[in-house]
Amino acid sequence: MSILIFLDQADGHIKKASLEAASYGAAIALQTGTTAEAIVLGTVTEDLAALGIYGISKVHTVSNATLNQLDAQVYAKVIAEAAAASGATVIVFSNNLTGKAVAPRLSVRLKAGLVTGAVALPDTSNGFIVKKNVFSGKAFANVSINTAVKIISLNTNAYSITTKEGVAAVTEFATTVDTPKVQVTATNKVEGEVPLTEADIVISGGRGLKGPENWALVTDLAKLLGAATACSRPVADINWRPHHEHVGQTGIAIAPNLYFAIGISGAIQHLAGVNRSKTIVVINKDPEAPFFKAADYGIVGDAFEVMPKIIEAVKKLKAQ
Repeated sequence: MSILIFLDQADGHIKKASLEAASYGAAIALQTGTTAEAIVLGTVTEDLAALGIYGISKVHTVSNATLNQLDAQVYAKVIAEAAAASGATVIVFSNNLTGKAVAPRLSVRLKAGLVTGAVALPDTSNGFIVKKNVFSGKAFANVSINTAVKIISLNTNAYSITTKEGVAAVTEFATTVDTPKVQVTATNKVEGEVPLTEADIVISGGRGLKGPENWALVTDLAKLLGAATACSRPVADINWRPHHEHVGQTGIAIAPNLYFAIGISGAIQHLAGVNRSKTIVVINKDPEAPFFKAADYGIVGDAFEVMPKIIEAVKKLKAQ
């Protein structure tokens, strides 16, 4: 009996969202009186024994370079075998791109109930009930899982990373890795930027900035705060900014601690991708902009007047 947590990695490093999943899985283990174990696929350069500080007692590794590239079917097969070997009754993923691809396939293999987008620990007082987001974050649903094996994918930034003293045992899991049906021939990576899905702070701009020549209002503040930069869909569509910065329903869904929106009206499609942010700050000269209804803090004003003052104030604070 155990809780098995899938830890996603990139370039040999465990992703921040997976550390949230690790803390979440460890809390479920404590809640249910079992142990928390993890599985890592591919070649990793980090000290996996150190993952014990997140409450993990054992880390199963499959150090096969083939697994450095995601193939959801191959991943699902390996994780299913590890789950059976460890007697896992609950399997936890992060609800990121990897989790969204692998968890449903694993659910079919194990005939396991699946809840995606969990936002809280399951209620085990009477069954196994998981709270999740529905309708693009506008409401919550409580879903009961009745199968013997249960799979949960945790929304990013929905559960805090917690640590304590501990060292995990690291063992190589013996399995046969199938040849992926899809071969990756090249990978083009954006270097030198904070990944949007991992960022604690995101500074975003819209058409209110009037042109790409004014984007320093976004990038200057982002550099000061160590933040990622983003944009609305119209900005990406007219090539002011690259498409990998587009956040929203048809772009990347994010959940940072702080989302700073400059000159974005806040159409429902944009809100669907950012409404899980812990704190939303909006700057717009239109007091009727829809985004103000979702904002925690709002400034009605011209971004070209407001932003230089904010940037200067941050510089002064950092100089103290």
